[in-house]
Amino acid sequence: MTGGSAIHVSDSGRHFVDAQGEPLFWLGDTLWELFRCYEPETARTILRDRQAKGFNVVLIMLTGVYHAYLSPEDPRTYCNVNGDTPWIDGDPLRPSPRYFQHVDEMIRLGEQTRQTFVVGIYHQWHRDVIPVEKARPWARWVANRYRDVPNLIWSMYPRAEAAYIPVCRELAAGLQEGDGGAHLISVHPDPAVASSSFLHQEPWLAFNMIQTCISYERIAEATLADYNRVPAKPVVMAEGGYEGVEFDKLQTAHDVRKQAYWTQLSGGYHVYGHNDAWTAPERWRDWISAPGAQHLRIFRDVMTSIDRWWTLTPDPTLIVDGCGSGDRLNVAARSADRRWILAYLSEAGTSTLRLTDAIACDSYQVQAINPATGERSSLTARPAETRVTIAAPSGWEDALVLIEARP
Repeated sequence: MTGGSAIHVSDSGRHFVDAQGEPLFWLGDTLWELFRCYEPETARTILRDRQAKGFNVVLIMLTGVYHAYLSPEDPRTYCNVNGDTPWIDGDPLRPSPRYFQHVDEMIRLGEQTRQTFVVGIYHQWHRDVIPVEKARPWARWVANRYRDVPNLIWSMYPRAEAAYIPVCRELAAGLQEGDGGAHLISVHPDPAVASSSFLHQEPWLAFNMIQTCISYERIAEATLADYNRVPAKPVVMAEGGYEGVEFDKLQTAHDVRKQAYWTQLSGGYHVYGHNDAWTAPERWRDWISAPGAQHLRIFRDVMTSIDRWWTLTPDPTLIVDGCGSGDRLNVAARSADRRWILAYLSEAGTSTLRLTDAIACDSYQVQAINPATGERSSLTARPAETRVTIAAPSGWEDALVLIEARP
């Protein structure tokens, strides 16, 4: 009997559901080194902190992230906290018992914290270590070892290039052979933008992933493009700009919020990350309480408080004036049944929303929400109009505006 995945894709292909078939809000965090650099007790402490902040999905590399001062072929690259490497003589077809005994202890921690682990078994810098001919047996071995682990999704990290399609197909085939198809499989291209650009039609690809890094201007466009693809598959903005300093650019808590709302209102699901979580995992007590991560607890609470949030339908035509652009982009979405509109103003300013054919009611109520604090303005009722101008209240860095049909 296999454990299976705690996360599935809905029949509509638009959102995720839990084991009972109920809509599941995906909020991810990148803890690439969780299996490699920590003992179980420390990892459990970190995971419980993330659980308290609303993160129910955690992205992890099975062999960790190699250090910049070592080559991918150097066996020291993959040493874990106990000094063990994953493969004997660097051969993925000769897994190290000691390394994977440690993973055995770690990989089931998500059951205690009710978090799903997205486990990467291949990265493009493995290309010489895991060539095409070794990809299927390696993936089969891993999937078979952890076939009974619930709360698990498999992932791989190729370049988004046609040359990587064969190895991705072999890895996927091995995973399905190893666990009988019990767990979802996705692809997180690195470096590139979208898995959909070269693998969308693959039947084993359960959902698409996007990596924009610090190119904020690509988030909404790439997410919306994937949302509109056929067949419909969920889209996850899996790696944007990390909180902290990345590539000499400081990502603030405000930047973290922008990326999350641009993603969500464009039809996708968001993954957070702090740069120090992978460059300095040993300093976890310093980065674990970064403000951006705390603001995403508010992000999750706001989004899931909206009636039938999973029916969110991105609609760029809703903003008829004051769209903004680049890192000052404003976005909006509505419910499929036209009972509400949610707009995000990424900076102080005003925008005008089209209400005709967007919200079905004779009158509506408006609420402003501060993304940094969760503070909400008092409700105001208005008669039905064709347009409404909205603004961020004084002193707010950004704002959400929720327009709901009155009963």
